Amino acid sequence: MQAVTSAALVDDALLNLTRVQAWAQAERGRFALWLPVGMTAGVVWYFALLAEPPVWLGGAIASLGIALGWGLRGWKPFRAVCHLGVAVALGFASAQAASWRAAPMIEVPRKAVIATGVVRAVEMLPPEKKGGQRVLLEQVRFGEALTPALSRAVRIRLRADDAAVVATGDTLRVRALLSRPPSPSYPGAWDLQRDAYFGGLGAYGYALNRAEVLARGLPAGFGWVQLGREAVAARIRETLPGAEGAIAATFLTGSTLAIPAEDRAAFRDSGLAHLLAIAGLHIGIVMGLCFGASRLALACFPALALRLPLKAIAAVTALVAGGLYMILTGAHVPIIRSFAMAGLVTLGIVMGRRAMSLRGLALAMAAIVVIAPHEVVGVSFQMSFSAVLALVVGYELLRPWLRALHGHGEGWRRAASHITALALTSALAGTFSAPYAAYHFGHVQLYYVLANMVAVPITAMLVMPAGLVALALMPLHLEALALVPMGWGIEAIVWIGRTVSDLPQATVPVPHLAPWGLGVFSLGLAWLGLWRTRLRLAGLLAMGIGLASPAFEPPPDILVSADARLIGLRTGTTMLVQKNGSQSDFTEAAWLAYWALREAQTLDCPTQDCLLQASPTARPAILVRGPASEALCNATLLISAEPIRLSCAPRIPWIDRFSVWRDGAHAVWLRPNGTTILSDRASRGERPWVLGLPTASRVPEGTTAAMEE
Repeated sequence: MQAVTSAALVDDALLNLTRVQAWAQAERGRFALWLPVGMTAGVVWYFALLAEPPVWLGGAIASLGIALGWGLRGWKPFRAVCHLGVAVALGFASAQAASWRAAPMIEVPRKAVIATGVVRAVEMLPPEKKGGQRVLLEQVRFGEALTPALSRAVRIRLRADDAAVVATGDTLRVRALLSRPPSPSYPGAWDLQRDAYFGGLGAYGYALNRAEVLARGLPAGFGWVQLGREAVAARIRETLPGAEGAIAATFLTGSTLAIPAEDRAAFRDSGLAHLLAIAGLHIGIVMGLCFGASRLALACFPALALRLPLKAIAAVTALVAGGLYMILTGAHVPIIRSFAMAGLVTLGIVMGRRAMSLRGLALAMAAIVVIAPHEVVGVSFQMSFSAVLALVVGYELLRPWLRALHGHGEGWRRAASHITALALTSALAGTFSAPYAAYHFGHVQLYYVLANMVAVPITAMLVMPAGLVALALMPLHLEALALVPMGWGIEAIVWIGRTVSDLPQATVPVPHLAPWGLGVFSLGLAWLGLWRTRLRLAGLLAMGIGLASPAFEPPPDILVSADARLIGLRTGTTMLVQKNGSQSDFTEAAWLAYWALREAQTLDCPTQDCLLQASPTARPAILVRGPASEALCNATLLISAEPIRLSCAPRIPWIDRFSVWRDGAHAVWLRPNGTTILSDRASRGERPWVLGLPTASRVPEGTTAAMEE
């Protein structure tokens, strides 16, 4: 009996081994696609830490993985795990290196100061900000005595009535009031200080008087590209004033700042915001037009057509045009990814081989992780790669069905194929990138397929071709011949955006995904997209768990802003807000998105102090509206926009102006069995981009006594 049992176990083991080998054979070549995923996981690991890791950690883990993989190279499963560990370590080390390369954050004067620096960029402001322009200064010095130059750039908004003609390369002097990059709107919100740290920014501010151009100068290095972008944008605005000119400048230079807020909102709420984020669609149109035009031009000469590989020459020409367009539009993450994939496709055409789209996507991801690892935690990187992965895999699976629909190319079949492809592209890209948009922006669009089916063809057939012709005609000062038709197309797209965004429930607020939920969803999406066999379907389960994460991690009940001027309470479908003096509309909008709410109401207290209670069973907190009295010492939690001075500390917790000055925004969970408080500083930890406590010269008014206590 024992012998029979042993034989059965051996047979089962052999059968399972055979199945594993068959699965490995079916998935051959796919494991390499997981290495960039491991690199991104390493970057996320680095940014999730609450303290800066040892400088040797990433390199040490990578070295250990390489050694183990080499020592046990005969055991393929273990070697694969080691390779994946090395990829994670490389991503971690890449993020460490990017942090080391960044200059330390600077100390910003509290009072108005005279700033003198070299203009690195000039941007036009939208009409709701009364027009004007914003400049980015580098080599900034403060005061009349000109202190040593700062290691970081400073961005200053000039006065709306300032008529100074400023260009990149000029030396500018202006009296301005500066401030440090703001901290997150709530614990776990988007970190603008991290963006500023890796973007080389040290301070923001606005001019108090008119700027003075001390000297005209020529830009150095890549400053010439920025100067060219500004010149192109200025020529566009001369021909197309208003919103059409601002959007046309976005298509051709990548600058989106001058677009009016109402048009930007229409693009966002209709699902057309990707048209303003220069990416694969735009560079694909540019390269496609250049490929067709150059191949047609060469084919007009029979002597060349019979002797030269026209297809390869046209592909290289299109790649060069795509590279120039990428540089002209600012070389942002989505277009870098698209250009990298286009380069692999071009290489395949030149070598006479078919380029693998998933491999191109993986190589583009790895390149961005190495060059700019901080982009991994940004919405642009996440939405871009999720959309392209969905498109590649979706068309790979549906290609037989699409070929059957196309048939032998009859007229109605071609039309049906084009319409189906438009709808399928919008549905795949929009659906699988929607969770990332929901995580960062708090809402999803319902009619994005409808809007894109009409707006994308207009962009591809009229707006972008006319824009390229306008660029070619600018040296001849004939760009108006193409910009005017381009404006017609843009006007039609804006009308589509406004019409769709005005439809009922065009945007729907959605619960905020937990960070771990977004990670699980991303893992499930990669699992679904990268494997070939039915094992890929397990990714759907992971994606579902990620989308359900709000049910396991509810949002806080109370939020307090970083300056205590906003105190918000979530009560069902409404946000009640106490406003103390001038407050940030940006913070209030961020809270609404975080809580998946549409509107806020003013918190009206009938008495001096308010009782804040999220639900009948939750423990209440007291919002102190005046001086705190000793009678409040029995409260569960005290919240005040002013300093609290009580003798019962630290018996009860409280959040006051000094608390937020020290630790940033606060979040509070009110539960029947207790109260949980999380500050922004506790959420982010001690990292190079997390600014320390302000100096004594910037202590908020009224907090000195609290500090002494």
